[in-house]
Amino acid sequence: MSPEEIAREMTGKLRPREGGMEAVLPSPTVQNHAAFLARLSDGALVAAWFGGSLEGKSDICIHAALLDEGADTWLAPTQLTDDPDRSEQNPVVFAAPDGRLLLFHTSQPAGNQDESRVFMRVLARYGDRLIAGEKQDTGLPPGTFIRAAPFVRNDGVWCLPLFRCNPRPGIRWTGAFDTAAQAESADGGKSWTVREVPHSEGAVHMSPVHLEGEAMAAFYRRRQSDFVHRSESSDGGRSWSAPAATDVPNNNSSIGVARLGDGSVAMVCNPVSAAMSPSRRASLYDELEGEDDRPEADEGCKPIWGVERAPLSLCLSSDGGKTFPVSLIIENSAGTCLSNNSLDGKNQELSYPVVLPRADGGLDIAYTLHRRAIRHVRLSAAAVADLAAQLPRT
Repeated sequence: MSPEEIAREMTGKLRPREGGMEAVLPSPTVQNHAAFLARLSDGALVAAWFGGSLEGKSDICIHAALLDEGADTWLAPTQLTDDPDRSEQNPVVFAAPDGRLLLFHTSQPAGNQDESRVFMRVLARYGDRLIAGEKQDTGLPPGTFIRAAPFVRNDGVWCLPLFRCNPRPGIRWTGAFDTAAQAESADGGKSWTVREVPHSEGAVHMSPVHLEGEAMAAFYRRRQSDFVHRSESSDGGRSWSAPAATDVPNNNSSIGVARLGDGSVAMVCNPVSAAMSPSRRASLYDELEGEDDRPEADEGCKPIWGVERAPLSLCLSSDGGKTFPVSLIIENSAGTCLSNNSLDGKNQELSYPVVLPRADGGLDIAYTLHRRAIRHVRLSAAAVADLAAQLPRT
């Protein structure tokens, strides 16, 4: 699809597709990326993402749109943030136990992820749109990033998955020192402490899921572009093991993970690695790096950028996410991501998925469509059940 063809489909109208329905969300911006899905107390589905002209530019802001349960068209999006000096990215929407609907997001100058701050805002629905309150600095260290939803431990502590860019003075961020961590708040988000995930060099976008009892698993994108990694907690998220490789390749791009009603784990991702592709780019922000003359790191892990971000696949596991023997391609394309430009037609990535189970057994999935738009796919309960039936069961 060309950028013009995508633009013509950005109506928000759900239409039939194999196994369910799909729509391309409306947006006033030419670049749209990093979708997140959450469900409101009234049953409406909310999609949040960042949009503007180019990732890292100061016109990148958080946007959100609503789809009422039973409706066939997404409502018009609204802009939730607008810092004229920073790029606001990676929205996360959290229905807090105290009844508040909260938006967490990052905020950084240009491509300097090592200077990112994490802010929190209260969200409210007003008619057909969401509105956001004033930003509150979480106080998390500079260089902190987010992507996955928080969870609440059985002691009431909020746990927000993080990755840390771990700034090095005089060194330009490339991802070489990124590690995983978990922010914890015992006072409803007023203050946070940080718990590191051990031996997590290059493991980012920590995505935890509950298994049985106090058992949890967390899944990670890898800067090294090798495999999705996984760690375990046996105490409800109070401590985590070091990440270890699963059998799913990873291209240094985001993943979306959820536990289904039958106990299986669903992961949406691009099952491609650097070993499967020669495609490379200098860094995520190489189009902006004329503004940064700091040298790159010659230590840390060796991030690999530019591996294709396609196909987009739904992978299922029946062993808590140790292996994923069953998969379904949601959409395919060339996957080219050697540029973040969303208007010249060269970017063809299908990336940054998020997956949210439905009460009826289906799945809502959202992801980046060539950086031009956000696509929403709703898989029916029957389609999910047919795929899960292929899993080995013990």
